[in-house]
Amino acid sequence: MSPIKKRRKELGLTLAELAQMVGLRDATIQRYESGEIPNIKKETVLKLAKALKCSPGYIMGWTEHETLVSAAESFIKIPVLGLIPAGVPIEAVEDVLGYEELPVSHIKSGDKYFALQLKGNSMYPEYHSGDVVILKQQDTCNTNEDCAVMINGGDATFKRVVRQKNGIMLKPLNPAYDTLFYTNEEIEQLPVRIIGVFKELRRRSDK
Repeated sequence: MSPIKKRRKELGLTLAELAQMVGLRDATIQRYESGEIPNIKKETVLKLAKALKCSPGYIMGWTEHETLVSAAESFIKIPVLGLIPAGVPIEAVEDVLGYEELPVSHIKSGDKYFALQLKGNSMYPEYHSGDVVILKQQDTCNTNEDCAVMINGGDATFKRVVRQKNGIMLKPLNPAYDTLFYTNEEIEQLPVRIIGVFKELRRRSDK
């Protein structure tokens, strides 16, 4: 029996419960337990270790002992700032809806992150309504990066940013939605501001 399955059974967790705790699908956890996926990403190992209250080394089979891991030593919490639509821009919601966790080892000193929950289908099929996106807080981006953008000082949208000489396009991935274009003048006057660049998708297995 794999360390993951053994520890899950000891804690009385179902596949679905563990999958929800780490933000993966039931089938993915099952493949980890069966050894079908032998190389597990470092970030996923840390999430599993936290959920199963054991050391990363135990998850990987490097140690025989289930040494408890302090969540405070391995993760930081970032706020989900509000429900942001992946469709027609609406006024940004400031309420904190919850929290997501990021491994401390993945964050450079001075970097700031936040999370936003998407609503709508304009970024489908890559992003679904209800998905939580982790973003690095910054006011610049490269072309073709997916970003949270504030429009007119209060409206927010999550789109793919395509830079052009005379402005920027905020492009939905769903062809049923229109691309938004802002000239360089409008970018300054409205204004249009990048507030975060996409780094990670969190999709719940029960969605």
